[in-house]
Amino acid sequence: MTEKLDGFAQRLKELRKQKNLSQTDLGQLAGLHYTHIGRFERGTSRPSGDTLKRLADALGVTSDYLLDGAADEVAKARFEDRELLKQFQEVEQLPDDDKNVIKKLLDAFLTKKHLQALAR
Repeated sequence: MTEKLDGFAQRLKELRKQKNLSQTDLGQLAGLHYTHIGRFERGTSRPSGDTLKRLADALGVTSDYLLDGAADEVAKARFEDRELLKQFQEVEQLPDDDKNVIKKLLDAFLTKKHLQALAR
């Protein structure tokens, strides 16, 4: 369990810094005192399930990602359209040539949308 806690402590600190939050800022977002954030980041204390969820929500990730570091979980936490996420996961299984075609199609579509927005 120590390994998970150490990973948790590191991920918590890294995510907080990536979002340019102080321990006080994160504490306010999660409804915690900054001293708790410090203890979690040092690995000297473990959050309860409810506290873990509040921290994950404040940082925009899942509790699973915060605990285990599962990369899929971070993508899912940031991807609200589950159908689109499923499609991208299927595309990942395609050969590189097919992936490149899809990337070009997406790029062309997004470029068109940007140009339309600029024309307004």
